Amino acid sequence: MGKAQDAWAEQLAAWAIDPEILAAAPESPYGFPAGLFGASRGAESTHRAIAAALPDGGSLLDIGCGGGAATIPVAARAGSLLGVDSSEQMLQAFAAAAEAADTPVRTWLGPWAEVAADVPIADVAVAANVVYNVPDIGDFLQTMTAHARDRVVIELTDSHPWTGMAALWRHFHQQDRPDGPSLAEFLDVTNELGLDARVETFHRVAVWASAEPEVVLSFNRRRLCLPVEREPEIAAAMRECAPSPSTTAHTVWWDA
Repeated sequence: MGKAQDAWAEQLAAWAIDPEILAAAPESPYGFPAGLFGASRGAESTHRAIAAALPDGGSLLDIGCGGGAATIPVAARAGSLLGVDSSEQMLQAFAAAAEAADTPVRTWLGPWAEVAADVPIADVAVAANVVYNVPDIGDFLQTMTAHARDRVVIELTDSHPWTGMAALWRHFHQQDRPDGPSLAEFLDVTNELGLDARVETFHRVAVWASAEPEVVLSFNRRRLCLPVEREPEIAAAMRECAPSPSTTAHTVWWDA
């Protein structure tokens, strides 16, 4: 790997949870409620970047598809949707949304690195809110680019999505958390790979903005590796040092 790719991997590795804290967690702190990433929360700038390159009736590959927020809104233009995700529940939601949009759909269960060889090439390949989960970012982007005839589209927040919980983590575990990587480090990687990336920044509505308070509380408790009986304490801490999600995010794209 190159210097920028090494730096990306090192910053992601710094997010590893203390083994003692993780061992004491009653539930996995990773993952999201399936209903949180439905088909209606996508960014317009991402949809525009896709639509500008997707031919009528073309194929659209969504890596880490979730419920399809990045691709379902442009499904009417596509002739087929290809979805990859590590969650069976997410894939089911994606397939249901594609069928509701009357668009043929195929899905693959597993991490991109493990299933890429089985996935056909598409006209446009998309990965929205995925790259901060990918230590081997160079291989991910190169394999993704090799699967796109016309364009690759990436959506990501300003920085790692867990940075907003730094104050809560410090409150409960007396530990500081990392503050990267960020868009800048991602663009260092694309430059290192020789990808001619373009960027559009947009205002990001917090993913929890319309969620029920108890859902947000439960999610934060899991992220903090704490048991359910501590939820009243967590709720009080949230009022004092609430997570501060990024208010902007970015659509990055390059032509294959």
